[in-house]
Amino acid sequence: MSKELTHRGNELKELGWSEQDVLRYVELWDYRQRWGAINLERDDRLFLRKAESALPNISSSKPSVKKPINEKSYYRRISFFLDEMNKAEGKLSLDKDARGIWPILLEEELRALNYFQPVLGLPDTLKAKALTPFREELIETAVSQYDKHLRLLEFNFSDLASSLDSLGKKNWVPLREGINNNKNSYPVLDSSQLTLFRTEVRNKLIPLIRNTFPSLADSDKPNPPENWIPESDS
Repeated sequence: MSKELTHRGNELKELGWSEQDVLRYVELWDYRQRWGAINLERDDRLFLRKAESALPNISSSKPSVKKPINEKSYYRRISFFLDEMNKAEGKLSLDKDARGIWPILLEEELRALNYFQPVLGLPDTLKAKALTPFREELIETAVSQYDKHLRLLEFNFSDLASSLDSLGKKNWVPLREGINNNKNSYPVLDSSQLTLFRTEVRNKLIPLIRNTFPSLADSDKPNPPENWIPESDS
């Protein structure tokens, strides 16, 4: 008995079979479904076999479902660190509308990932290690550049790094992997400088991500407009 739920006469027609042969195939296919191939004449069985051998195979495998980028491990890791910093800022005595430099940097990284949609498989995540020294250098430069517009508070990077195992995230590397996590300085920028700093981050981060992730090597997608935000944040 055929495992197909319907005949494939239209496909034979597209392959150039005559209307008469297609009609014969449909009738024989229907007869076999009802009464079984054993009741077909030998010539009819041979004809049916010939028709079905001309048809392309039907894949029995389920179509792969593309995982949304916000479910990828690398993306979730960055989101986790951003969430922890946002929680910590809620407990700090920040000036009105002031913001930590670190969460701005991570927000822009997630924004770029949302826009360009890299695969974030192993090749991408290996190359993404280049973002670690980039972040450190950018933070260090910002502290010097905006020294009159920021406060240095503390955020316990070392505790956050050591807590990954207990949180069931043992496969995630610390945000500052290979960096001295005892550096717990947490620069917070005045509200008057946030837009300028965010623009500087975008101008440096977007080219780096485009040139770093292998899955974006052939992408010709233009850079996101300044007012672009991910749908989840809109």
